Amino acid sequence: MTLKEFLNTGDRFAAENGMQLTEVREGFASATCVVEKHHLNAAGVCQGGVYFTLADLTFAAVTNSHGPVSLGVQNSITYLQSAKLGDTLVAETTEVFNHHRLPFCETRVTNQHGELLCIVTGSAYRKKDILQFEKLQ
Repeated sequence: MTLKEFLNTGDRFAAENGMQLTEVREGFASATCVVEKHHLNAAGVCQGGVYFTLADLTFAAVTNSHGPVSLGVQNSITYLQSAKLGDTLVAETTEVFNHHRLPFCETRVTNQHGELLCIVTGSAYRKKDILQFEKLQ
């Protein structure tokens, strides 16, 4: 099983909310989600947790792409614009610093027009355990 398949099926919360990894490389991952009615908050725009969950999915792919089991320990999110019903969200995470224990990543979430909606930064903790996958994608 690839890391992409493992996370697309194993992260049940992301999958149940229509999120799928589209690309996984060492140090980079992307995922998409179409904003549906159940993703909207009381103000009628995309709920912040949707952005965060999509970013978290790509963050998991990036930090685990080297092999050791990696778990998020800190994240910060800045919302810049709201997504609306029918928008396609695209999250792209890049590993900024590949530390052997505390990697640091940046995620940019855009819409189908390439407009920046939010930025998420975060760190993970790499354990000694190795995640078993055949290849990244």
